[in-house]
Amino acid sequence: MNTENKFARIMRNTGPARFFIPAGIILIVFGVLMLGFKTDNFIETTAKITAVTECPKEADENQQYDIEFTYTANGKEYQSSFSNMEGSYAVGDDITVYYDPADPQKITNSKMDFLAPVIIVVGAAAIVFGVYKTVDAFKKSRELDSAIPGGTYASDAEFEGLKTAPGTNEYYCKFDGQTFKPGYIIEDVNKKVLFEGKMTKQALVGARTFEFNNHITGSVKEHQVGHTITQNYNDEFFSATSWFKFDGENIWELLHSRGIRIKTNLHSKFPNLIYDISKDGKPFARIETSGKYVHEDEASEHKINIPVGKYYYRFWTQNSDMDLLFLTIFAISETEQTVVE
Repeated sequence: MNTENKFARIMRNTGPARFFIPAGIILIVFGVLMLGFKTDNFIETTAKITAVTECPKEADENQQYDIEFTYTANGKEYQSSFSNMEGSYAVGDDITVYYDPADPQKITNSKMDFLAPVIIVVGAAAIVFGVYKTVDAFKKSRELDSAIPGGTYASDAEFEGLKTAPGTNEYYCKFDGQTFKPGYIIEDVNKKVLFEGKMTKQALVGARTFEFNNHITGSVKEHQVGHTITQNYNDEFFSATSWFKFDGENIWELLHSRGIRIKTNLHSKFPNLIYDISKDGKPFARIETSGKYVHEDEASEHKINIPVGKYYYRFWTQNSDMDLLFLTIFAISETEQTVVE
């Protein structure tokens, strides 16, 4: 796995930890600070309101008040106030307050001795959950790598020679949104259509129906394709991961189960993104994004633009499994991923 993929995987794996662990620490610190204001020994007394002031508010907010009052503790009268109180208050009304017998000027309008321990417990649970999710994610990551024969991806050197190696074929994939059945088309260098994946039923909610037509084998199959779901932790670009359900299964888990692993070259070649696809630890295909769909005879027009939305692709392979090749490109484009597993 190259640097971009390692960094992306680390960011995704540690996403829960980067959220839950700091949140847990903050809650524990807040809970400990609250313990310094224990009220279990506070004494209840009745105070009399001496002044009521309305607080400024928005139209959709409940009215709040600042109130001033007097109360007696240990035979001595004290003055104090509460801010932003909701309810109905008037000068002369009685209210219940609680004061510290050791320091009668320390008061509260409620006793919630259980709250601080609850906050600490919730904070501890958040830390444990964050650590668990991270350990579990790294465990699954190791299991994913160990499932590859030899425990590794195909080497970079094997991919570098793939495009010009004997027996390698070049293909083109484009998104066709100009028809009643929008979808993807794979063509060879002679512009012969080899594979089509067209949407036959749109659905704003639930799965869409796609018809996959392999013109080489004559196979035509319908598939249920869900809408893309993107999960993002802390709004960090590299922690985002997108996926959709394909016939009820997570698309990346489905590709992984078929031996597919993807190394993505993002930084050094941007915006010409390169995906090196391994299958069972051996080179399967090299896929490159293109800003303009062309064939070799139009090479002078082959300009790389920053990819936006559905991409155009050129890919090289020695494999004839067009169904799996198409599904891999379909997954990358539908999720608009730049860094994938």
